[in-house]
This record gives sequence, C-alpha cells and structure tokens, in this order.
Amino acid sequence: MFDVIIAGCGPTGAMLAAELRLHDVRVLVLEKEPEPVSSFVRIVSLHMRSLELMAMRGLLDRFLERGRQRPVGGIFAAIATPAPDGLDSTHAYQLGIPQPVAEHLLAEQAIALGVQVRRGCAVAGFEQDDEGVTVELADGERLRARYLVGCDGARSTVRKLLGVGFPGEPSRTETLMGEMEVGVPQEEIAAKVTEIRATTPAFGLGPFGEGIYRVVVPAVGVSEDRAEPTLEDFQQGLRAIAGTDFGVHSPRWLSRFGDATRLAERYRVGRVLLAGDAAHIHPPAGGQGLNLGVQDAVNLGWKLAAQIRGWAPETLLDTYQSERHPVAADVLDNTRAQVHLSSTEPGAQAVRTLLTELMDFDEVNRHLIEKIAATSIRYDFGEGSNLLGRRLRDIDLKQGRLYERLHRGRGLVLDRTERLTVEGWSDRVDLLADPTAALDVPAILLRPDGYVAWIGEHQQDLDDHLARWFGKPAD
Repeated sequence: MFDVIIAGCGPTGAMLAAELRLHDVRVLVLEKEPEPVSSFVRIVSLHMRSLELMAMRGLLDRFLERGRQRPVGGIFAAIATPAPDGLDSTHAYQLGIPQPVAEHLLAEQAIALGVQVRRGCAVAGFEQDDEGVTVELADGERLRARYLVGCDGARSTVRKLLGVGFPGEPSRTETLMGEMEVGVPQEEIAAKVTEIRATTPAFGLGPFGEGIYRVVVPAVGVSEDRAEPTLEDFQQGLRAIAGTDFGVHSPRWLSRFGDATRLAERYRVGRVLLAGDAAHIHPPAGGQGLNLGVQDAVNLGWKLAAQIRGWAPETLLDTYQSERHPVAADVLDNTRAQVHLSSTEPGAQAVRTLLTELMDFDEVNRHLIEKIAATSIRYDFGEGSNLLGRRLRDIDLKQGRLYERLHRGRGLVLDRTERLTVEGWSDRVDLLADPTAALDVPAILLRPDGYVAWIGEHQQDLDDHLARWFGKPAD
C-alpha cells in the first residue's frame, strides 16, 4: 500500500514526488515510457518563480551547471524589449536547459529522497472508495494507494478515466520538431533561415553538434490522431516554407506539438487529482508550460502530504484547485494573446505594433514579464497587506538567506520581534527569530511553497493562522 501513486514521471510528476517525500509520504511513480526521452533538441526555459522554487529546495546549483542563463526581457510574444531594472527576484533571468536534463535532475532528486519509479508501466484503470484508490496497470497488475495524481500529460489517461471535462480550443496549427542530418552546406542553410525567420518565427534549422541539425518547421495541416511525424512530414513542411527540404535524412528524433488550449473543469475528484499538462494545455508562447506544472506540484505537495499525515485543516486540499485553477486560466489567456500577436494578419500586426510601443513604459513591460515569470501571483488569503498571499523573494538574514531555510518543505515563521513561538506546530513549522531580516513588517508566516500566509506581531493572531494552514497543534 502506497500513500500516493503518481502517473507520469515528467517534470510535474517528479517534482510532486520529491515534495511528498520531504514529508515521508510513500510514493510510487508510474511512467508508461520504458526509457527517458534521449533527445536534447527541445530547450525549455525556467522562469524566475521556478528558479526560486529550485533555490528553495536546494536544487538550483544543479540546474545552473547544466543550463544557460538568458535575459528575461523579450519573453512576451517575442517582442524584443529589454527587461526593466529592479525586478523583484534574486534570479532575474531565464535559464535555458534541455528538457530531458531538467526531467533527469528532478527525477534524480525524487529517487534520492526515496521515491520508487517504475518505467514501462501504464495506468489502464482505477477505482476509488472512501479509503483509497485501486490502480490497474496495462498488464493487469493492481496496486493500492490512498491517493492517485495524474501527471500524465495532455492526453492524460487519468483525466479521461476520471471523466473530467477538458474544454477549450483544438489545435489550429502544428509545429514539427526533430533532429536529423542535412544534405546541403551550412552556409546555404544559414542564409535561407535568416530570410525565412524574418516572416516566420516558428522556423529553425541549425547545427546541434555531431553533424545533427535541429529542425523546427510549421506542419502542413493539422493531424487528427497526433501520431508521431515522419521524415516525409518534415520534408513536406520544409518545401512549403523554404522551397527546399535541404536534403534532410537519417532522423534521430521526431515530434509534433500543437496550439490547443484547454483547462480541466476540476483538479480533484475525491482521492484523484490532476496536475501539469493533465490539467491544462496551451501554446508554447512565453515558454510557460513546464513552469506551470512544476509550480502546481509545489502547491499541491505539502497540502497532500498534510492530508496523509493527518494534520491538514478540513479545506486545505481544496485550496489546490481554488489557487491553481485561476493561475492556469490566466496562462491560457496570455498565451492566446501572444498567439494572436504572432499572426501576420493586418489587425494582429497593428495590435502588436501598439503593444510594442506600450512596452517602452517600464510598468507595462514589468507587468508582462512578471505575469509570464509567475512572480506577480497573489492568492486570496483575505484582507491585509499587499504582501499577503504573495511569494516572498529570497532575502538576506543574519546568517545566510531565506530560501536556505526552506529546503525541508516546512512552514516558517520569520520573527523580527523575537517574541513569538510555534509551540504546538514545531513538527511542521520552523521558527527563525532574526531582528536583522530584510523585512519591513514585524513577522511573517511562510507556507512551504514560499507564500506569505500571515503578517503581524501578536501570538494569538499567529496561532489562529497556524491553525488555519497547519491544523490543530500537537498535544
């Protein structure tokens, strides 16, 4: 019997598994693919908030070693406007990193914490009751867990079996991406690529090392079955855009992605939950997909662990949907807007020109960057300071920095008054008395995901909020 079975060992599933293990939850991850994806052609961007989360869990240095820092400006609709000064993050940059590397680092962390991962195991069905979920695998094996979380991607089996609606818009366009060899000189390719990208940003053909080229090209039409593309599909797409297929041959890895936009109607039905692409899909504009899923995982992890450990307040697990569903809806809307701005239609280009002018104003530029980087999120925790419900940046402390104190995934009271206590909650909340902390408030309560849940200075008020987020005090 496991506490949680997670379907899918992508970034969301691996991050969630690691978060649960910080609280000694017994986790099994089922991944239908027998081996990790080996292609390194797809580079993903970690934005500011995700970089902060990696720092909060002590993972950032590993990512920095394997990624490449890039400016944070120009990420909204690829409008080339430099970032304004003074962005509210210690990590005011993007980190470009191959997606398989990011997945490997997160899976490696989960396994190091004690997560069991079984590859080549697909979920075929499940039944839930008042005590847990029975999961049936494709080979007929049956497993039992207290909860099941579907992190199994856009075509999620868990979501479909759960019967949760996935409304939105289907793909109107598709893009092919792959690794292959070419049959013409690099100089000829470079000149043609420069010419085409002036009018078709969703096109790329460049060397990727060892004689392999990375090819990104709009597909001719939209596939009905989302089947893996063929070399012929790439040749056809290249000829349609460039008038030549550049003699591409010997493909090593081929894939396709569309611009469908969909959001699950519910993130939870009983003991079954959804996260990442199983809960929401959208065009890749702004590079938000992986980030959104990882942030889902960090929001859900401590809440589900609290439910399993027996100290969760009655409605805590429900806040996963009430907090994350609106965030995903906002991402879907901003990607819709960015896709529209990439259109070559005169109306869309007129709006793009106007927005480009507006982004010369720092506050407009800052607003759009913080939207994509997820640093502007504010959860509704009730009336209070503008800081309430927002994440807190990594501030200086008397000894070290704030995020170093969050590696264990526990709550934290940062007390500048040196008068407060967390007695009764010390098994799940840490106390740090530091009058030198770079805060302009007496004390704060941070949730394990780094969001400010309380601001004040009085013990009774703190106790009330500890009970709200961390349950009844221990006897």
